[in-house]
Amino acid sequence: MSAALIPWTAGEPYTVAFSTRRGGVSSGPFESLNLGLRTHDEPANVDENRRRLCEALGADAGRLAMNRQTHSALVNRAQPAERGRDGDGLWTDEGGVPLLALSADCLPIALARQNGSSPGLAVLHAGRIGLLAGIVEAGVAALGGKVAAAIGPGIGPCCYEVGDEIAGAYRARFGSKAVRGRNLDLWFAAERLLRDAAVESIERLDICTACDPEQFFSHRRDGPNTGRQGVIGCVA
Repeated sequence: MSAALIPWTAGEPYTVAFSTRRGGVSSGPFESLNLGLRTHDEPANVDENRRRLCEALGADAGRLAMNRQTHSALVNRAQPAERGRDGDGLWTDEGGVPLLALSADCLPIALARQNGSSPGLAVLHAGRIGLLAGIVEAGVAALGGKVAAAIGPGIGPCCYEVGDEIAGAYRARFGSKAVRGRNLDLWFAAERLLRDAAVESIERLDICTACDPEQFFSHRRDGPNTGRQGVIGCVA
């Protein structure tokens, strides 16, 4: 079975997709396309899953770039095959370097520069901490120019109940629409930040990871013993 992906049509010369949990070799709570090594899954399974993901995208798994994600606002320029730097965003203007950001309720976000002959692509891991810290603004700034964005599957306001401190911080930053009762709307907050950063073209999938155990891993739903999906992209 090949990796089951949700493509984003970002135009030439980009190939971008959001992964689901389907199409890999992992088993148990990590069934089947778990992309996260910082889990209790077998590393060999994760390596094969990442290879299958790249294959489905038509990308070279040997050049795959990833961060060591820390819920920060740090966006790194991707280096082929580098996977250990701390950060929560990657960008490139180099062809043939696939970028992967992981998530398991946090938002995977893709950014694509729309400046004609000047390509540039970024992928972000954006949770409640990173959104407030400035990961979206940093990603847009790293690319520069006219940027289009897609907000992938993440925990929705239907399922993301938070405490008073987090709710208060989001109300103060984004207004009452960011919090529905005790539930946080990360989709709204991410779109607001993108628009404030002058991104006009924004596609929201509005797919809740916690609501769909058949298609997505969810830390909030399943606890720490779960896998990771993500967003992958490459410049041709």
